Amino acid sequence: MTDASVDTGIPEPEGHSEVITTDYEIGQDNIQGSLGPFGLDIHNPVFLISGLAVVAFVFFTLALPEQAAAIFSAMFDFTTKNFDWFLLGSANLVVIFALLLIVTPYGSVRLGGTDATPDYGYPAWFAMLFAAGMGIGLMFYGVSEPLTHFSTAFGETAIENDLRTDWAPLGGASGDEAASVRLGMAATIFHWGLHPWAIYATVALALALFTYNKGLPLTIRSAFYPILGERVWGWPGHIIDIIAVFATLFGLATSLGFGATQANAGLNALFGVPIGTTSEVVLITAITAVALISVMRGLDGGVKILSEINMGLAALLAVFVLLVGPTLFLLTFFWDSLLAYFTFLPALSNPFGRADVNFSQGWTAFYWAWWISWSPFVGMFIARVSRGRTVREFVTCVLIIPSFVCIAWMAIFGGAAINQVLADGYTAAQDADLPLQLFKMLEPMPLAGITSFVGIVLVIVFFVTSSDSGSLVIDTITAGGKIDAPIPQRVFWCIFEGAVAIALLVGGGLAALQSMVISTGLLFTVVLLLMCWCIWRGLASELQKA
Repeated sequence: MTDASVDTGIPEPEGHSEVITTDYEIGQDNIQGSLGPFGLDIHNPVFLISGLAVVAFVFFTLALPEQAAAIFSAMFDFTTKNFDWFLLGSANLVVIFALLLIVTPYGSVRLGGTDATPDYGYPAWFAMLFAAGMGIGLMFYGVSEPLTHFSTAFGETAIENDLRTDWAPLGGASGDEAASVRLGMAATIFHWGLHPWAIYATVALALALFTYNKGLPLTIRSAFYPILGERVWGWPGHIIDIIAVFATLFGLATSLGFGATQANAGLNALFGVPIGTTSEVVLITAITAVALISVMRGLDGGVKILSEINMGLAALLAVFVLLVGPTLFLLTFFWDSLLAYFTFLPALSNPFGRADVNFSQGWTAFYWAWWISWSPFVGMFIARVSRGRTVREFVTCVLIIPSFVCIAWMAIFGGAAINQVLADGYTAAQDADLPLQLFKMLEPMPLAGITSFVGIVLVIVFFVTSSDSGSLVIDTITAGGKIDAPIPQRVFWCIFEGAVAIALLVGGGLAALQSMVISTGLLFTVVLLLMCWCIWRGLASELQKA
């Protein structure tokens, strides 16, 4: 039987739990030693294949940017046009699965065993899972996505060769302001509500269950023991972990690229910093250097502190916009948007026969692939900080509460921007480039210089916490499930997360980022669906033991 407490720092199950007996020793495939002054403890096939492939990718993209851009574009078109139905349908199944866990007897299972207690209180827990899970995306899309969907829904539907060429969700609402606002907000919340958090909760639950209750290593492959048995420690498991590393790396790189473009836009507006790839590369390099410091401080000394600071700043900014903006309108707008979300949810979730292919493929399919590619990283991070929770408490908190906060954020920032257009005739945010729209929305409000600077700080610190958390997670996977591997390995992954983001920006900009994330996300979707079955079997064995 594996003993996770000896080599990895992961505690044994407390109380009753159905521990899996296996001959596998955690770290048995690892290469241990030193490279100069640096210690090594790396999983042989997983680290070497992942590391060499990432290094090769960075050099290829930087050396041949035009050829790389063409490949990225072809990958994006092929995936979205041929597998959009698979991504949409899979995300729907995961939401249903997560909701079932809340209402079935399986919800009573406690992660870590019947006597386990939570390692973190609610405030620290929420701050860490939320900062890692959504940070940069909320800053980047909080204003722009509600405005975009409202504008496209309000515009005329365009038909060429019997195909819609506009980007409006569903059928749009041509010329109807109120209907366009409701449809635009429903489409926005659809991308930031139950679906992404159900994906995160599922992966996190699989990792927590098979690590804390079953005594297996903290790696993606461990969740597949019910299907593969002892073969999970061989090449089938190696492939699962390698896919998880690639999905995580490119999902992170996409977010880091978005964060760099927005920080660049904000610095240009405030301080005249030039906008362009050079500035974005400098920003990624500088922020990655800051992330390295956080990486070396560890989970409690780095990510936890930064997450709590960032959540405090984000809350202050949201409250500021709520109070100095159209307060009564925004409070009503929140509930109207929530109702619109549930009204349009069945139609927006439909994976087949969509007329609005630009929206369903270019927006929804991309988003689901992005969330799925982030799920190994966010899922493992949430699992690491969620020991001691019951399954019902875990899924409810990870699924419902962050969704509610995301809806509130979109309603406040998106609602303020939409109100500026409809009530004030102020269209600067609507007309600006996407990375600049947050700052243009803040411009006519009091203390615009200060709030814009806070916005830049939020983007940067979210950048740091995402990079730091991602480095911890990828290092754990490539160290065979050990969470106390030598720090230089985390430094390696932190550096190459930034390098991949730089390579993608140079080799095609945001389009390249989107292409890689949707391609790697598609691969991990298959892994995600199989995880659901493994979780069900794992929870069933826990109840039988009890």
